Amino acid sequence: MNAKTKRHTLCEGVLNQLHKYGKIDRIFTKRNKNMINIIRSIAVAILVSSLFLTGCASTKPLSTNGNNQNGVNDPLESMNRAVFNFNEVFYHNVLDPVARGYKIITPDPIEMILGNMFSNVNEVVVITNSVLQLNYESALASSARLLVNTTFGMFGMIDIASDISAVSDVNLNKRNEDFGQTLGRYGIASGPYIVLPFLGPSSVRDTVGLAVDSFIFDPITQGITGIFVNHVAYINSTAVRLPIGTARTIHLRARHLENDKTLEEAALDKYEFVRDAYLQRRTSLVNNKNEVK
Repeated sequence: MNAKTKRHTLCEGVLNQLHKYGKIDRIFTKRNKNMINIIRSIAVAILVSSLFLTGCASTKPLSTNGNNQNGVNDPLESMNRAVFNFNEVFYHNVLDPVARGYKIITPDPIEMILGNMFSNVNEVVVITNSVLQLNYESALASSARLLVNTTFGMFGMIDIASDISAVSDVNLNKRNEDFGQTLGRYGIASGPYIVLPFLGPSSVRDTVGLAVDSFIFDPITQGITGIFVNHVAYINSTAVRLPIGTARTIHLRARHLENDKTLEEAALDKYEFVRDAYLQRRTSLVNNKNEVK
């Protein structure tokens, strides 16, 4: 092989190697771009999370356990106040006018009947959580209330069980049990205080409890009727559940209109007053210090 041929062969080999390395380089470049994009996405997520947590941090100095200066577990106070103010605007401009209209057009006896019926349906939630807490006294009393008021009380329209309690030693008064209390009875801490949009004061534990009650136990929002009477189409229809749930919300808000007005006039800081009252009440309910309602 002469020198010219050798040089030609060598050039071809170098070009082939360069072509091959070029492919490899392009592959690595493409992979590196994908990796860079992933890293950028992670960095953006971390940055957004950091900004969110910074914005959610309380404006008051926090102790090492997350409590504020008043000893209340409210590390998200800044965010909570923003949601609280949003809720106040919503209540003032939307829900309260509807609730006042409801009270104006609804005769007192009809309002009382609706309240009794909503309370009677809630006995399903109370009974279920009483059993989960192994509180059989509450479960039996609430079961008796449900039976008596559903039958003799004409589907809960008349609260005969409370009348029986008033004239006898049989305690069939209304209990208050929910899944948030059930978690608390088994030692699960309430966690930070949270204000939920539209729904109001809560905590991490009570938010979980509300979700479980709403989607599993509460017959109106879905719950137990979707499991045991799922073959009855009209009961499980959204067209039936939604108006009933809306009516219950309006009725409950109407009951608290006067209390809310008094609170507006009396509280120096409405947010703190509502928060402290809510947390104290929940602690009392979890400990069954004020079980009968």
